[in-house]
Amino acid sequence: MTRKLTLGLALLLLAGLALFDLATATLNPYAAPAAFALGSGQAATGAHCAAMPAQ
Repeated sequence: MTRKLTLGLALLLLAGLALFDLATATLNPYAAPAAFALGSGQAATGAHCAAMPAQ
């Protein structure tokens, strides 16, 4: 009973979060960053690899 209840609550929380995100986000696929930018020439930003010293 406890596992099913916990699973149900977790799935409801995830579904609620996804619905909230879809309801409040402005979706524009043309302005979105690339999902995979391997070899695109774009500089890395916002991560630990962006702080690497220049060689």
